[in-house]
This record gives sequence, structure tokens and C-alpha cells, in this order.
Amino acid sequence: MAKSGLGLKGRKAIVVGAGSGIGEETSLLLARSGADVAAVDVDAGRAAAVAKAIAAEGVRSVAVIGDVTVRADAERVVDEAAEALGGLDALVNIVGFAAWSDLMSMEDDTWALDLQRNLTHHLYTSRAAARRMIASGTKGSIAVVASVSGLYGAPNHGAYGAAKAGLMDLVRTMAQEWGVHGIRVNAVAPDMIATPRVAAAMAASGRSLDADAAGDGAPLARAGLPDEIAGPLVFLVSDLASFMTGQTLVVDGGMRSAFPHLGGTRAMPR
Repeated sequence: MAKSGLGLKGRKAIVVGAGSGIGEETSLLLARSGADVAAVDVDAGRAAAVAKAIAAEGVRSVAVIGDVTVRADAERVVDEAAEALGGLDALVNIVGFAAWSDLMSMEDDTWALDLQRNLTHHLYTSRAAARRMIASGTKGSIAVVASVSGLYGAPNHGAYGAAKAGLMDLVRTMAQEWGVHGIRVNAVAPDMIATPRVAAAMAASGRSLDADAAGDGAPLARAGLPDEIAGPLVFLVSDLASFMTGQTLVVDGGMRSAFPHLGGTRAMPR
């Protein structure tokens, strides 16, 4: 039977990295869809502010503080959030950060750190969530944020690109291993998104995200917005995606459809 809605009313969702940008927008969209939401962030003030905004939507909210790149913290925040919500139906993990270095200059510590903050913590949080779902018999869902840097080469942030490519493979493996329990696992791979951190960095350098996107031949001629990634993430943990698992949705404003040479969409003469 075709579904007529997201089916999220009363569901219990954890958003990791909820304090700003994509995580904040995802938390609020889940709340507006009727889900109770735990806002997990490393920054206590940001987590509390988002939890307050979630509660204003008329659903249950809780702020949980922790650094998910540390295994013990990652497992604790999932357990603490699920206990506070009274269950766990969905996990969305936004956390990621890229270091910039060419491969010849990259230090071993930089490589290890990028893997930790873009790949390994997804195993920690997803495994903790799956364990709770399996123990309670919940047919839950997990969605994570990958990147188009895991689909292309990633000059000057090769560790980040390798980690995101690994994350998309991890998603497929988790989907296979946990599907028998009814747990779905998917990813969204964005291109350049105007999160507060990225927008501030671009403004400080005197560059424009939208101008860069247009110059690169992006069909929509602009960068994406955080809520434009929140939507696909919420879709993936909703009932509308009930037969989707092991997939990566590329949300890139059409960049992969653009002709790659001599200015993209403007390359071919009429």
C-alpha cells in the first residue's frame, strides 16, 4: 500500500552534530514531522539551544553532550539519548570535518584524525544504535552524511575523501549485516553546502560560494543550503524510504550531470 506521509510522528530520533548547520536543520525538520529528537553535540550551548527549538515544535527533546570521535563517548551519547527519549527508531549522524594538506606533506596524525572524524565514529554511533534497535526488536533506520569527495578525487584533502569513500562502503556493509533485523542504513553525499562554518570561511577569503559554483558549471549555478540536505536525510529515515537501504543519495545541485570540460554547462557551442 502506498504511504501518504513520512510516518515519523511519535518516533524517537537522535541527531549527532545537531548544534548547527545541517544537523540543526535536520533536528528541526524531524521535530516538525512529529518525531521526538535528541540533539547531540560536542558544544553544550549549541545542543541546548537546538533542544529548546525542538521542544517549541511540541515534541519531546533532550540535549546530550559528547565527542563521538571517542568510542566510549559515542556509545554513551547514543545510550543516554535513547534512554531519555524512551526508545530509538532513527539515528542521523552529521559529524565530519576535513583537514587540508597535499598527500606529500600530510602528517600521519592528520591522516588518522580525518579517518577518526569522518569514518570511524560512524561505526561507533551506528553500531551502538543498531544494538539497541536489535535488542528492542525495532525496525529502525540510520542515515549518515558522506560527501562527493568520496566519489571524485579529493586534491588537498585526500584523507577526507578516502574516509568518505570508506563511509559509503561501510553504509553498504551495515545495510547487509543489519537488514535481517529490519534496520535500514543509507547516506547522503552533498557537494558544497553553505553551512555557517563554510560560509564564514568563504566570506573571510573574499570568495562567494554561489559564484564558485556557477563558475564550476553547476547546473543550478549556486551552492546548496543546509535544509536542502536535511530534507533527504529525513526522507531516508522516514517510511517513504522503507525499501531503501545501502544507498547513497548524491545531492549536488546537478554537478555530476554537468559536462566536465571548458566550463561545464557553457562548454559546447550552439
